[in-house]
Amino acid sequence: RSLCPLLQEAAHRFALPASGAGGAVKQENFVLGTSGMDQVKGVLTLQGDALCQADVNLKMPRNNQLLHFAFREDKQWKLQQIQDARNHVNQAIYLLMNRDVSYQFKTGSEVLKLMDAVMLQLSRARNRLTTPATLTLPEIASSGLTKMFTPTLPPDVLVNFYINLNKLCLTVYQLHVLQPSTTKNFKPAGGSILHNPGAMFEFGNQRYEVSHVHKVECVVPWLNDALVFFTVSLQLCQQLKDKISVFSSYWNYRPY
Repeated sequence: RSLCPLLQEAAHRFALPASGAGGAVKQENFVLGTSGMDQVKGVLTLQGDALCQADVNLKMPRNNQLLHFAFREDKQWKLQQIQDARNHVNQAIYLLMNRDVSYQFKTGSEVLKLMDAVMLQLSRARNRLTTPATLTLPEIASSGLTKMFTPTLPPDVLVNFYINLNKLCLTVYQLHVLQPSTTKNFKPAGGSILHNPGAMFEFGNQRYEVSHVHKVECVVPWLNDALVFFTVSLQLCQQLKDKISVFSSYWNYRPY
């Protein structure tokens, strides 16, 4: 019983209803923090699972030229990780609530089965936030994200947004074109969450190498709350499973 309110609290974190009527999800601004050199600065605006504005300044190391790019007014970027995590939480709540109030569990194994199903959804929800997708550089280059910005991103800049634990991360890759004479050692990089300088790839009949990588991030407090809820809920499920295992031999004699 105590599990449901906990999970609904976790689900509520993803919904973020605004104060006042209408139930619209409020917008929150986050300043991107960087470690070391201030090559990338910016503000991200998050509205539930949608990144509805990204305002980014990038200082190019080669010539110290300052680039500024922001999302077009008509565009927003869905953060699939948040969407998926919320869906898994809602599925866990559905599994717990999908019974008549007066329903009586008949056996311990029936409860264990339910707990396993709920824990699976909770683990999946947590994993979506803790494990960003591994992408190849051509996948990042062909992502719809590259078409979100005004002015258009220069051809030697790639960007990627993802969630890692309680942080919203932005990675900016600066590239240089590999001349045909230097491609004898060309080894395309595989999939990765974060590519390092020196990673090579081919895109649009052109070969590139990553020259600089900038990773900046901001903490999203409600993602932190959600991760805590997941952990506590999983512990509760496990405690219930342990109790049932201990008492299972007496199950038929207990008034559950």
